[in-house]
Amino acid sequence: MTDVLRLSGVSVVRGDSRLLDEVSWTVSEGERWVVLGPNGAGKTTLLQIAATLLHPTRGSAEILGERLGAVDVFELRPRIGLASAALAERLPAGERVADVVVTASYAVLGRWQERYDALDHDRAHELLDAFGVAELGERRFGTLSEGERKRVQIARALMTDPELMLLDEPAAGLDLGGREDLVRRLGRLAADRLAPALVLVTHHVEEIPPGFTHVLMLRSGRVVTAGEIRATLTAQALADTFGVPLILQRHGQRWSARAILR
Repeated sequence: MTDVLRLSGVSVVRGDSRLLDEVSWTVSEGERWVVLGPNGAGKTTLLQIAATLLHPTRGSAEILGERLGAVDVFELRPRIGLASAALAERLPAGERVADVVVTASYAVLGRWQERYDALDHDRAHELLDAFGVAELGERRFGTLSEGERKRVQIARALMTDPELMLLDEPAAGLDLGGREDLVRRLGRLAADRLAPALVLVTHHVEEIPPGFTHVLMLRSGRVVTAGEIRATLTAQALADTFGVPLILQRHGQRWSARAILR
């Protein structure tokens, strides 16, 4: 398998804070990774490096065969799909939903003077339909609910047929029905062998979609454990990651966790 992401001894230091501490991690083609950890664990910082939005203070990061610091990131970014709350805040509230998706083709936020053909518009519609929001194409992005925005963002992230797809807490803020629908759709994406390598960040094992193959756990900027999900996602590993004794249960291809009450 070809590696799409390789971090070697990556640290990110800001003042006296070490956001990531000697992180080494490899994601290969076809893998579907979930990144788990508490608030402040370094999950979003890790994703920012993978998205070429942040450079390591120390160590090396190779993304899609290119090393950060030795590549034009503006040429690399269209090959990476990203959906995050930070990106959503930068999308113009008055933009048509269909345009929010199609503008990913030029890696821009907001229509300007770009030209798109019928194939671009058709693909945007197909992606919106795949995530259950095709009827919102003419709506303004700022009028959407949180759940609708999440789905539109994911459609946008897939617009360029990326080789690496990064999802930063895609189910955050959703109600139970919205979360379960999104997890089901992400499970379909994970099952598609033509889909890009996937990395999904979350706090909750309940949000891991079916079909995810690997897990990375972070605490205080350091790797607690990483590997195939069946062997690595254990109650002890979760307890070490979140700092509380936990009971972990598996339900088919889904998980749930709760604290041990004493």
